[in-house]
Amino acid sequence: MIIEGSPTPFKDVKLFPGGAREWDWNETGTRHVPGIQPADISELLNNGAARVILSTGREQRLQVKAETYEWLSEQGIRADVLPTSEAIELYNQLIETYPVGALIHSTC
Repeated sequence: MIIEGSPTPFKDVKLFPGGAREWDWNETGTRHVPGIQPADISELLNNGAARVILSTGREQRLQVKAETYEWLSEQGIRADVLPTSEAIELYNQLIETYPVGALIHSTC
C-alpha cells in the first residue's frame, strides 16, 4: 500500500492522526486467528484516534478478538470492521474531518 507522504510502501499499515507506520504483527503476536487484539490498537488511540477502522483483509481472513471489542467499548471508541477495500474507502472519507485511526491488512 502506498501512503501519501511515506517514502516506502507498506504491506500492512497502522494509520493514526498525524502519521503512519508498518503494522508488524510480530510486535504483539497477532495472527489471523484469533485476530486483532487491544495491543494492536492502543497506539492508534495514544496518537489521538477517536474512531478506529479495522481491516479484515481482502478475503476477510483476519479476525478480531472478542476482548478487543470489549476493550474498545470500555474506551468509548467506535470501531468499524470491514474488508480491506471498504476499510480504505471509509478511512479516506473520514480522515479529512475526524481523528480516525486504522489497521489495514493488505492481503488475505
